[in-house]
Formats: sequence, structure tokens, C-alpha cells
Amino acid sequence: MRIGLTSGDPNGIGIETILNVFSDDRMLIGITPVLYASPDLISKNLEAIGLKDLNWSEVDSAENAKQGQLNICNISVENYSHRPGVLTSEAGHYAYQSLECAVEDLASSKVDVLVTAPINKEAITQSGFKFPGHTEYLAHMANAEDVLMFLVAENLRIGIVTGHIALKDVASTLTAKGIKSKLNLMHESLARDFGCVTPRIAVLGLNPHAGDNGLMGNEEQNMISPVIKEAKTSGMNVFGPFAADGFFGSGAHKDFDGVLAMYHDQGLAPFKAMSFGRGVNFTAGLPIVRTSPDHGTGFDIAGKGTASPDSMRTAIFLAQDIHKSRLEHKQLTSNPLEIAPPKRDYRDSRR
Repeated sequence: MRIGLTSGDPNGIGIETILNVFSDDRMLIGITPVLYASPDLISKNLEAIGLKDLNWSEVDSAENAKQGQLNICNISVENYSHRPGVLTSEAGHYAYQSLECAVEDLASSKVDVLVTAPINKEAITQSGFKFPGHTEYLAHMANAEDVLMFLVAENLRIGIVTGHIALKDVASTLTAKGIKSKLNLMHESLARDFGCVTPRIAVLGLNPHAGDNGLMGNEEQNMISPVIKEAKTSGMNVFGPFAADGFFGSGAHKDFDGVLAMYHDQGLAPFKAMSFGRGVNFTAGLPIVRTSPDHGTGFDIAGKGTASPDSMRTAIFLAQDIHKSRLEHKQLTSNPLEIAPPKRDYRDSRR
């Protein structure tokens, strides 16, 4: 299996976490990693973090990637200067070009799955990137009607209805149609990608105490509960809406295969509190498999050699596992991304 890896922001910790992961030769068993970056950037990161024995070399194409080493598909970005921990537009351009090259190869089946290192949204936006993040970009490229941001750490799986939007816009953005779509995507992914034959899904409320029967908002009564009722009628094991404040602290999440949160921090704050450094961001609903570590660019520690590779390693494992699960379920198609260039298939894993 060929795994495509993007550089993320080259001034962040993405590259060094990837290098640390593959400094362990056991990570090269059964996979052929292809990293879209420049050899010069690799050399500078190796020197900064003190790695000397990494087995890597440049290849002219992902098709020619070799087993038993980290393969570097060279990208060339004019005017880029390596400045660890510094936000620059040149670094944003570098990250964008790495992503485009990786997705192009994914589209043409030169790599099988995609693992993305963290980007700095301000920097990459300065290079012409017009999306809130990887999730929206990949959905656009795959012509997907809807996708789900799915945070995964072993048996903890949290999906988000409204993603990268301001908190003040959450209530006005939330719709019954949107909740239903995300719920269906979660149910499908749990069955196909994670092997949950009859998934049990918990749905959180939007307001404090899940609205207290309309005393603190009526979104639960008007939108969330009707969607849950409809899902149950269709045969899905869906429960809620649950008050979000005590749901995780009480351990209630352990009774479910997946939890659907209404907005970004409602899901990500408890997720990262319980699994930081081990979590993975998976994009469900795509015809491809894409995973990413659950941390950001880490500008404050970039170049110091202290960044943990654990989340990156788990993201790679998860991509492998989901790819395998989809192959077993015969979910691959010859051309799953109908874009120009066509894209291929990313996967998430059950861990």
C-alpha cells in the first residue's frame, strides 16, 4: 500500500513528526510512504531534530516509490525559506502545493490513501487556498455533497455537524437537513469503515441541559429530536439529544460507537481532553481515505525536536485500517474522484 503524506505547513511540526515516525523501520513493513516535500526541507528537519539513520531518498514519481524507505516526491516552491515557528505566505504556498501534488497522485491511483500534516489556515489562505480547511477542500475536489469531520481515538468517535464556522453562526447554520445528513454519514462510516454492524449513536443537544424542554432554546424540540425519531423509525440505533455538559464526564460515551456533536468545540474539546496526542481526524463521506493527526502546526515547538509523533503514527495506522476495511467490503471504485485530475480513495481505520 502506498501512503501519500503532505508536508503541512513546512514551518510547523508536520515534517518532523513524519520523519520521527519512519525512523522506526517497523513502520515501513507493509507500506510504501510517499512524502510530498523537498529534499532540502527533509535535510534541515533531520538536522534540527538530530536524526541520522533515517532511510530516505528522492523519487521522480510516486509510481517509482520503493519499499523499505521514506520516498520524497520533490516539490519546488520559489522564495520559500525555512523558518521554523514563523507564519509566512511562502510556507502557505508550500503547504498548498504539497497538498495539490498529493491529491493529484491520489486521483491517478499513484498512492492509495492520504495522510495530511497540519496546515496554518492564515498562511495557506494567503496562497489562494479558499477553503476553511482540508475537509472542505477535499469535499470540493471529490464533488461530495456532504462530508463529516470524524475524530477518532480507539473506540471514541466524535462527529461534528457544523465544522469550521464562528460560534455566533452555529445556531443559524444548524438545520434538520444538515443534522440528518451528518447522522447518515456517521452511521454509514461506522458500519463500512469501522466494522460496527449495528452502530449505536448518541446525539448531543445544542443548548445547555439540551434546552430544558424549551426553556433555554428550542433547537432540540424543533430540529434535533425529530431527526432522531425519524432515524429510529428507519431502523437506526440513535439516542438523544443528550445534555453535552455531563455526557463525557459521566462516561456515557462508552455506551456508544459514535457521538454526534452540534458544533466544533462541543465535540473537539472533550475529545482532545481525553485523547490528545493519540487522536486522528478522519473525513467520512469521501470516496477516498484521508486522515490527519489531531494537533496543529505547533509553531511554538517547531524545530526543537520535541514534537510527539504519536498522533501522526496513529493517523497512518488508521488510514491503513480503513483502506483494508473498504477493500474487504468491496467499496473501492476505479475512479472515485471525479475531478480534474481524478482522485482516488482515502481511508480511515478502526482502532
